[in-house]
Amino acid sequence: MTVSIIIAVKQWQKNLEECLAKCGQLDFTDFEILVLPDEAPDRDCPRMGTVPVRITPTGPVSPAQKRDMAIGYAKGEILAFIDDDAYPERDWLKNAVINFQDDAVAAVGGPAVTPPEDSLMQKASGLVYSSPLVSGQFVYRYLPGKRRYVDDYPSCNFLVRKSIMLELGGFDTNFWPGEDTKLCLEITKKLGKKIIYDPAALVYHYRRRLFLPHLRQVANYALHRGYFVKRFPETSRRLSYFIPSVFLLLLLAGGIFNIFAPYFGILYFPGIFLYLAVVLIFSIRSGLKTVLLVFPGIILTHLAYGLFFLKGLSAKRLKEEK
Repeated sequence: MTVSIIIAVKQWQKNLEECLAKCGQLDFTDFEILVLPDEAPDRDCPRMGTVPVRITPTGPVSPAQKRDMAIGYAKGEILAFIDDDAYPERDWLKNAVINFQDDAVAAVGGPAVTPPEDSLMQKASGLVYSSPLVSGQFVYRYLPGKRRYVDDYPSCNFLVRKSIMLELGGFDTNFWPGEDTKLCLEITKKLGKKIIYDPAALVYHYRRRLFLPHLRQVANYALHRGYFVKRFPETSRRLSYFIPSVFLLLLLAGGIFNIFAPYFGILYFPGIFLYLAVVLIFSIRSGLKTVLLVFPGIILTHLAYGLFFLKGLSAKRLKEEK
């Protein structure tokens, strides 16, 4: 099978060059690389041996729109989406493409693991994301897990049949993040096709630094997920997405109750202590060197997600929605 690797990027930057270099080293022969920046770069594309690389400036449009543009001229039977701040393992395509031997499989996703060369603050962000207290049942997105069927998967490491994308009209959305949620829902519900999670289809994904860059990303994820509860309830109206907001509301309500009814503290403060103890235990499990970063990182992630999920839940429209 021929594969078209599609990289939507705002501008040319160092991580993109690393991604291209790693793609050039893939243990796979039949593929091309399509890069879609806002504007043409002021430098030549690094040579990738015999691998065809096409750079197509798109103007300032969303990643989903860039990817839709690429579908029109991609030569591959399989479209492989990877973020510009990620890079693949050498056997990424070889391991992923095997899954398409099953005609019922429309798409394949794999883990996006924190790279070893990330800084301490980036690694701490990755440890927060890969904690069961943050990602719950979706930890396999950040660490290799068991092979399984999924119905919602991030586009930072996502391969899909071109025929499926053409049938659906592409991502056909301005949502970002969240374009992948819409696409996966149409693949599984509208077309009745399967999406496979394969831990062997692995890429490395650079993290945002703790604390502010990480929390901005969390807030953006939460805002869209909260809004998608109304737009795409089949995969977004799940209890796990509501838990941080419930925690935040209980925290605020308990503090107010305690002012007017001090005896309420008999339940409130032990509850907080128990929560902090659990977070501390999981933070220590992530590594003694990072516990002082992961501990507040998990707490702040819960609070940020809870707040912005509620904001998305109450929003009439998101700014990027037509």
